[in-house]
Amino acid sequence: MNHQTTGDNDDVTPGDVVLTIVTMRLRASDPVGLAAILSNYVVLTRRTSGCRNVDFCVSVADANTFVVIQKWDSPTAQQAHFDSPAMVSMAESCRGLLAEVPQIELLEGISAHDLA
Repeated sequence: MNHQTTGDNDDVTPGDVVLTIVTMRLRASDPVGLAAILSNYVVLTRRTSGCRNVDFCVSVADANTFVVIQKWDSPTAQQAHFDSPAMVSMAESCRGLLAEVPQIELLEGISAHDLA
């Protein structure tokens, strides 16, 4: 799975909340098999240093579409996870279970302070 990072928010003022958010949209050819792999991946990811939260969702409109939403303390923590054995294993386990290439997006959280 390919990904890009933009900037590095690791140097922030104490008290600032900085989040790096990743969404992964996966469309299954085998939804039962993919759901099992992603469920395990989410459990492992929640235990990862720097992980604030991981949500695992299924589309209401298309039961074959899953979305994983990850929130990380920093771009560095997110990048380390994408290079981790848990991520690599999940990606390899998805072979033959996907209907199309996953859509992965890296986002930066925007706070109300950023909008002022």
